[in-house]
Amino acid sequence: MTVVLFALTMALAIPMFGQPWHPAGDHIQTKWAEQVDPQNPLPEYPRPILVRSDWQNLNGLWNYVIQAKGNGLPAKFDGKILVPFAIESALSGVQKSVGQANELWYERQFAVPAVWKNKKVLLNFGAVDWKADVWINDIKVGSHQGGYTAFSFDITPFLGKGEQKLTVRVWDPTDKGFQPRGKQVEDPRSIWYTAVTGIWQTVWIEAVNENYITAIKSVPNIDRQTLAVTATPFEKKAGDLIEVKVLDKEKVVGSGKATSGEEVLVTLNDLKLWSPETPFLYDLEISLTRNGKVMDQVKSYAGMRKISTKRDVNGIVRLQLNNHDYFQFGPLDQGWWPDGLYTAPTDEALLYDIKKTKDFGFNLIRKHVKVEPDRWYYHCDKEGILVWQDMPSGGESPQWQMRNYFNGKELERTAESEENYRAEWKAIIDQHLSNPCIVTWVPFNEAWGQFKTPEIAAWIKLYDPSRLVNSASGGNFYPVGDMLDIHNYPAPELPMYDGRRACVLGEYGGIGLPVENHLWVKERNWGYVQYKTSKEATNAYIELAEKLKALIPRGFSAAVYTQTTDVEMEINGLMTYDRKVVKMDEARIAKVNREVCNSLK
Repeated sequence: MTVVLFALTMALAIPMFGQPWHPAGDHIQTKWAEQVDPQNPLPEYPRPILVRSDWQNLNGLWNYVIQAKGNGLPAKFDGKILVPFAIESALSGVQKSVGQANELWYERQFAVPAVWKNKKVLLNFGAVDWKADVWINDIKVGSHQGGYTAFSFDITPFLGKGEQKLTVRVWDPTDKGFQPRGKQVEDPRSIWYTAVTGIWQTVWIEAVNENYITAIKSVPNIDRQTLAVTATPFEKKAGDLIEVKVLDKEKVVGSGKATSGEEVLVTLNDLKLWSPETPFLYDLEISLTRNGKVMDQVKSYAGMRKISTKRDVNGIVRLQLNNHDYFQFGPLDQGWWPDGLYTAPTDEALLYDIKKTKDFGFNLIRKHVKVEPDRWYYHCDKEGILVWQDMPSGGESPQWQMRNYFNGKELERTAESEENYRAEWKAIIDQHLSNPCIVTWVPFNEAWGQFKTPEIAAWIKLYDPSRLVNSASGGNFYPVGDMLDIHNYPAPELPMYDGRRACVLGEYGGIGLPVENHLWVKERNWGYVQYKTSKEATNAYIELAEKLKALIPRGFSAAVYTQTTDVEMEINGLMTYDRKVVKMDEARIAKVNREVCNSLK
């Protein structure tokens, strides 16, 4: 009977105190919300670009409490929260606001596997919004500032016998602070969405030896048929070696060695190029050795592709992929979920939007003022879709953003704000530099938080010359970067032209279509233009696509349609916010989209 009762308790996800977990609130949900296992949410390995076999997922039900800012370690907790879903989300099981005057505290117990004896134990966080402080067994082990980047701590010295106590404190001022936050606000409305506070990506521990690989950077060069791989060691010690093997399926097709911390240059013959049409990925096996003994061994992957610009026979600067003119076309993708907000309910859901984007006939996604979990970029790499990666905006109020839209004014940031922007943007680039899907960095959207644009654009190009730089998508225009990016709603227009850079349409469209029973709210929904039926919206979409096709010979080399899904009050998505309805005729829009994508071939 005891075993039966225990099994029933686990099945119902009943915490040690409180009620069984269930999604909170009464907003619409995706079909994947029903598939969330509170005992094992998002169980997939969270870092596909650097994979180890010895790891343990810490997602699940944690204790939580909201306290006034400045109080010490909590004496008691309010209940259970499902990690890694932000506390404001339905899937957290809480759906409460926190605000700048308060702090969110987490606590859970965990055990280190016995087979990890004599190993170092690293505690990893995919992302926490915004400032996190971490304790192990009531000993503070470190802090991290930045809502979109991973961080880790070596917790080995602080571990005791048996169960370990992990405590996390989070403070997030949302739109009352200077930090990058994308479209989060305390008072959601119009194009501004619900705040996201706390842990919103996977938490896990892993076992490593005394010295280990902390990061991997792989840069392809298809012209020279080489792959440059740099594996950063925790400790650079004389005599340690890095060995890289490049595999096509299980066959080694290239290899190389270098002293620890130095670049390994691997030559590859009979190249298989990566593209949306043929997204081939090579497997990588990377080892760190000392005196012939393997200290660390990790798996990774790489795609051989080149992104560049070149003037065509008519003198127009075109975007190129693998040395061929290639029109880039796709949706603005904001990566929000009605049940998980910043966090997709399952890995299947995360993949779904990417697959549907390709089904719609697109070859590009502009990831808009948000950074996704590592697995999203892995899916883009594997499925084959180009990505323009935005830097999440911040440093100013939403009111400042709207007042200074297209007026040529840049933000005067404080020294602290500027330092934070540069540090987090560099960390974002470092974390995703090895993903072949990312072909363009976008440091600013419109005039939102825009500052020192020429300097920022020049730094990005110097730091990562393997990609293009879109200095300000639709923002204050400077003759820097690789693109002139225009925003125009609803119809495509080419009001400006730059003969030295590629001309792109960073946003257009915004065709609105409300679908009853699939709305975040019943009123105050909006789109740039609105229609009543799917047929009307489809006809309007095709009319805009035909206008775009006519502008491509005149100069456009890429375009971004707004947007993949509805988001909260915005109802201008190709799909509803809950992903349950494709709002237009998919076959018709896929046909015209493929015509646009193939326009330069």
